Amino acid sequence: AEAAALRERLRSVKHTVLVLSGKGGVGKSTFSGLFPVGWGGWFVFQVALLDIDICGPSIPKMMGLEGEQVHQSGSGWSPVYVEENLGVMSVGFLLSSPDDAVIWRGPKKNGLIKQFLRDVDWGEIDYLIVDTPPGTSDEHLSIVQYLSAAHIDGAVIITTPQEVSLQDVRKEINFCHKVKLPVIGVVENMSGFICPKCKNESQIFPPTTGGAEKMCQNLNVSLLGKVPLDPQIGKSCDKGQSFLSEAPESPATTSYRNIIQRIQEYCDQHHFQEEKII
Repeated sequence: AEAAALRERLRSVKHTVLVLSGKGGVGKSTFSGLFPVGWGGWFVFQVALLDIDICGPSIPKMMGLEGEQVHQSGSGWSPVYVEENLGVMSVGFLLSSPDDAVIWRGPKKNGLIKQFLRDVDWGEIDYLIVDTPPGTSDEHLSIVQYLSAAHIDGAVIITTPQEVSLQDVRKEINFCHKVKLPVIGVVENMSGFICPKCKNESQIFPPTTGGAEKMCQNLNVSLLGKVPLDPQIGKSCDKGQSFLSEAPESPATTSYRNIIQRIQEYCDQHHFQEEKII
């Protein structure tokens, strides 16, 4: 009955993409927050952004939604809207202060994730983007289990070039294989720094073992793209503004847009293949 209720609620969601990382601090929430606004004519899509990083919810801050509250309606919880076609849900909206610590064991976290999927009235959605905590923990197992009642297109895995990050990404890819979650591809964040003055590129985090590119070749996974460091990304996130709109000429913006385009093409192809099977 529970699976049927989830399936019914998620029937109106066309594509679901999980954003994962092995380590924290590699830019996963930043990517999740930029994904909905990464299309040139992004207003064409109805997008839902679900933040299940329960102990460290960053999405409300990054999307300029701090202090917003969730409202109850006859058909469930209403997400908080950035634009009329972009709804957001996060545990951050349920805390009395952004500084409150969430000290919950696994079952309580799982219950909240289930509630987010079952009780939030997203409406008709083209893309459900799920921002997850780093690693492979209860939250990841729960979201994959609950969404399997409906449909997941796959996971995008975020890393940085150094081996310390990549070794955890390999674990993340193994996790995806074990739970039969397709890997759409890997994004290498903080991939070099282009000096705004001389335009020369420096490797702040040297890819000592060949970076994400070599790892993807070895594991037969797609490298969706590399995003160079840009200090404006951090500033935009702190101000709750879209970096892509604030810095349209940045090489990082071009990279993000190309990566998002590739994910969209993957999802369209995936959807088309499923329709053929049906």
